[in-house]
Amino acid sequence: MYIGTLKMVRRRGADGRIPVRTLDRGASSSAAAAEPTGYPGGSYDTSLLVKYEHHVARHIWFGEERGPKKELKVAGHGLKLTSRVPLALPPQMESWVSRSGLASLQRTSLNKIDTNLVSAFVERWHLETSSFHMPFGEMSITLDDVACLLHLLIRGIFWSPQDVTEELAVELAVDYLGVSQGQAQSHVRSRRGSYYKLEWLYDLFVHHRAASSWAYATKTYLLMLVGSTIFADKIFTLVEARYLLLFRDLDGCSGYSWGAAALVTLYRYLGDASMYSCKQLSGYPTLLQCWIHEYFPTVGKRGENWNPAENCGLPRAMRWSYRQGVLKVDDLRPILDELTPTDVIWRPFEDHRAWRVFDEICLYRGCLKWGETVVPYLPDRCLRQFGYRQYVPSPPLDCMMATDIDVDWINYHQSVVAVIGSSTVATTPSEVEDGYLEWYYRVSHPRLVPPHRDAPREVSVPVYDAGPSDPDWARVSTLIRRYLRQVNVEEEDPQFSDLFEALHISRSH
Repeated sequence: MYIGTLKMVRRRGADGRIPVRTLDRGASSSAAAAEPTGYPGGSYDTSLLVKYEHHVARHIWFGEERGPKKELKVAGHGLKLTSRVPLALPPQMESWVSRSGLASLQRTSLNKIDTNLVSAFVERWHLETSSFHMPFGEMSITLDDVACLLHLLIRGIFWSPQDVTEELAVELAVDYLGVSQGQAQSHVRSRRGSYYKLEWLYDLFVHHRAASSWAYATKTYLLMLVGSTIFADKIFTLVEARYLLLFRDLDGCSGYSWGAAALVTLYRYLGDASMYSCKQLSGYPTLLQCWIHEYFPTVGKRGENWNPAENCGLPRAMRWSYRQGVLKVDDLRPILDELTPTDVIWRPFEDHRAWRVFDEICLYRGCLKWGETVVPYLPDRCLRQFGYRQYVPSPPLDCMMATDIDVDWINYHQSVVAVIGSSTVATTPSEVEDGYLEWYYRVSHPRLVPPHRDAPREVSVPVYDAGPSDPDWARVSTLIRRYLRQVNVEEEDPQFSDLFEALHISRSH
């Protein structure tokens, strides 16, 4: 954990944005000279977040919620998996499951999901950049995060799409799930689409295991496993039949990049859920919530199963357990608005490298694909998570125009050189180049909620030189800020001058 001393103060208006007159190095002269445009509380320059008009953040600024429930509907299958995953698989199955690269998914799921915490972060996700837009810059869930949290394979091939009709879904069930034609037809038709029910797959697994039909048992088990985790559907009880094609050859399914598959699926659903019209999040919410727990120790309620220094190489997601928080989405929004770089553990997995060595392919900049879904993967937008100084990144990729994604993935070295060749190793964990924050405040929205004051006033935006410190100081700083926010006071109020002084002291350590 790191904390630092105050280096400079940028003055932000009551709408949460840096006035144009303060834009200097890093901002284009034409932009600085132009009259401010864009969205209140959003960006001056709208060329980056081109879908912001439909983003939930634009509506939240004006107090418009998605619906009566402010939090998203988020379903996790952790409790069900606890009862469906046996303590030990038969040896005949264990070999296949281990070689598949998916064995870790049997134990990583949280029993419950903190829907308020997850929803608050989803509101900061932007599909154009595949990143969370925080008050101090962008962050994202990376391939390295997936490797450390879930122990999934990163290297491997992408799966190409294949249409599966209801008729083909029936044939696949007969050929690879070991059911009769009539049984398969009855089940698929009752789903009204090319889907299998997760509960039905579990019952088949139990049946085939009892009958010692190991190939059928393994295929139904693996399909149920991915359908309950990284491929969780928006309906929450079904899995797409086409995913059964991944397990036709049990000896060959280890060749897929399961880590990329998990990330592509989550990116896709995060993009959907960040839109104002969407009210639910699909995919694997455990991956998102455990990522939050690792990087943001002062946000949300965390249960910890073991200390990383004492772990025995388990996936890091297994470190965390569900603890019910008391904060709702609208409580968390201003807390996230006030986060600084000192509230972040920028490289949380350095003590996990004995079990997951950093793979430079995680710095690949390009498109990732899984099936028909293609998303931009842009590590140059979150370089501080890799130990590099953050610079103003290149414009996002247009994945609609990408034609050679598989080739780019194989030749990842070229993009890695381009990503880190423009930067240097950070001397402090949250280091950014001059001009980065000015650029960021111009193209993004540092706040989700405006200051609750009658008249506009300028709000200090601290920028820090980070340095090492005891994590307890970060906790003290967060608690003081939280109280001052709750009582809604300004620094000029003499009654609270001692608390503001204590806040500045805690930040300087």
